[in-house]
Amino acid sequence: MNGRYYSLNEYLQKQFGEKVYKLALDGGMTCPNRDGTLDTRGCIFCSAGGSGDFAEPSTDSIAEQIERAKRRIADKTSAKKFIAYFQSYTNTYAPVARLRQLFTQAIMQPEIAALSVATRPDCLPPEVLDLLSELNAKKPVFVELGLQTVHERTAQFIRRRYPLSVFDEAVRNLRAIGVHIVVHAILGLPFETKEQMLETVRYIGTCGAHGIKLQLLHVLRGTDLEPLYESGTFRTLESDEYIDLLCECLERLPPQIVIHRLTGDAPKKLLIAPLWSANKKQVLNTLHNRFEQNNIIQGKRAAE
Repeated sequence: MNGRYYSLNEYLQKQFGEKVYKLALDGGMTCPNRDGTLDTRGCIFCSAGGSGDFAEPSTDSIAEQIERAKRRIADKTSAKKFIAYFQSYTNTYAPVARLRQLFTQAIMQPEIAALSVATRPDCLPPEVLDLLSELNAKKPVFVELGLQTVHERTAQFIRRRYPLSVFDEAVRNLRAIGVHIVVHAILGLPFETKEQMLETVRYIGTCGAHGIKLQLLHVLRGTDLEPLYESGTFRTLESDEYIDLLCECLERLPPQIVIHRLTGDAPKKLLIAPLWSANKKQVLNTLHNRFEQNNIIQGKRAAE
């Protein structure tokens, strides 16, 4: 590969004129895949924290969570603007009045430059879309959709509990209200081939999404993935294997797609595999070195 990728950092700098940092918040919601509506077990890879293991505790008010999160990351960044990121569980899975209260509390804070909402494609009814459209008129709104894979057999195995057609409809509806759509893809899901993973990435690149999060599969303690891994049913990706795969993923994405994530974090106390991913600094250095070797430059290829 010889080219560039459009990094989230560059996108945010262009949008807001300065460094912007995400603050992980918890709206105290659950998920239809956990409360019995669709299932009670959640997705097979999802921890008890609902993918929000780094979020602030939901017992605090939104304003308190924002202040706690700012203090927690004060030594990592000098940013003065932040994105309020509702990360844990499914963040549109609540009555609209409750969502309005939570999201409005966040965006009314002067240092909050944008709102980011992680959710499921099957949890975006018309009244929620209307709310997101209304909020987007006040401050930019990002909606993150957990697709993970386009392959139905894998989707059934991981207990995603919605078909690809529901995702497609959600993207159309979100584009209609003008929010920034980010799609999650997990690389290394059990039994998927490299070509299947690349098919998922290609699909995301052409579906109408504005950004993508590429996530390495982590096996976490307490998930239903744990006993399958321990029994040798599947293996996780090795470091070089994952980095090679990332290079191929970037090659298949259109230049205007914003790369929101290249690997992802997992709480070290929960991480079972792959253990090499626990050293995030080393992983990122290895990624950047490989990108330099392949002449993959962080930047924007799209025409201005």
